[in-house]
Amino acid sequence: MALGRQESEFLRLRRVRMGADDFHTVKVIGKGAFGEVRLVQKQDTGKIYAMKTLRKADMMKKDQLAHVKAERDVLAESAHTPWVVQLYYSFQDTTYLYLIMEFLPGGDLMTMLIKYDTFSEDVTRFYMAECVSAISAVHDLGFVHRDIKPDNLLIDREGHIKLSDFGLSTGFHKTHDSSYYQRMLDNSNPSSKMEHLGTQKNIDITLSRQDRMATWKRNRRALAYSTVGTPDYIAPEVFSQRGYGKECDWWSLGAIMFECLVGYPPFCSDNAHDTYRKIINWREYLFIPDDVHLSREAEDLIRRYNMRETTAYRNLGFAQHFFKPRLLCDGEHRLKAAEIRAHPFFRGLDWEALRRMRSPFVPQLKSITDTSYFPTEDLQGVPSQVVREDRNGGKAGMAHGGLDTDPSKDLAFVGYTFKRWETIRDQI
Repeated sequence: MALGRQESEFLRLRRVRMGADDFHTVKVIGKGAFGEVRLVQKQDTGKIYAMKTLRKADMMKKDQLAHVKAERDVLAESAHTPWVVQLYYSFQDTTYLYLIMEFLPGGDLMTMLIKYDTFSEDVTRFYMAECVSAISAVHDLGFVHRDIKPDNLLIDREGHIKLSDFGLSTGFHKTHDSSYYQRMLDNSNPSSKMEHLGTQKNIDITLSRQDRMATWKRNRRALAYSTVGTPDYIAPEVFSQRGYGKECDWWSLGAIMFECLVGYPPFCSDNAHDTYRKIINWREYLFIPDDVHLSREAEDLIRRYNMRETTAYRNLGFAQHFFKPRLLCDGEHRLKAAEIRAHPFFRGLDWEALRRMRSPFVPQLKSITDTSYFPTEDLQGVPSQVVREDRNGGKAGMAHGGLDTDPSKDLAFVGYTFKRWETIRDQI
């Protein structure tokens, strides 16, 4: 009898329509090219979530349908990994797509880098090890993230990393196919095509490291909010149209590790096109500044250590197979997950105990809605509530979404709705 009632309640909850007015906005905590992220509280349970909204019109206008599908799919399939932000619900109305996810109160790695400039090698080792675990978890699900950057590395209440923002991910399914990067390159500089990238030179090499760090920090937040975004972590094969796979995410890891230790990404420039050109010609532009002193192990993981005497490697315990390229190199030579874990930079690390280790940075939270680790001062002007438009473009308030949407407009988003079983079970 009790099981029968529970099953009936389960089926009822699955049929209940969900909409934006089921959630109260506490604060806007982020924005991107196509929507915002809000800290919200569910009206009936009082539980706190992060709500990501995406405008349907923008998704269709900018040909983002494949990315919307991939993001929803990877979040729905990642319930059993601690390395990916958890999705609880997804739904839609006539104007927006909604993703209701867990709230991670520690902010992101980008905010930490802007605050601290650089990390020590020990701190970098911890975060890079957690990134390796997170990227590997996504790869094991059959997806490639393709947009690994500090903005998308969120920090939970214990100080551990979780990977987020799968808007550019792909499972290499036909519903995830897109030529996003080629369009991004063409749109950022229409007069400059891919074949020209190898013939132009960059002239900003006279800047000191401190000047580069200051310029990077000054421009970084604006890049995060722009439509084009920042290309600083994208692998060269993605731009070169030679075909690519999971290895492109490991290049991104190398670029982030470089930034953690040096203070800016290895190919940063004043404009996106110069950054593209540097990445394509990475052999010419990849160098460690003279005033940055890294251990042999750290430099060797980023790129092959520039040292003629191989006997010194062996004396340090480097095996012969570590004389190969590392993370920032051609895709076919790049280290894979198992090789990265075995690299001497991570010697002695207990990979199975990472999430039980104390993080170098643990957020000091005053409440369950503490947003002090988010740069909310940059979000002035973003509406405090989600305002839905009617079909004529007027304001219509926050009505329930679901079955009352325009069929001609929403056919592309069929199957978007999702409710995690564990969430429904907690309400029974």
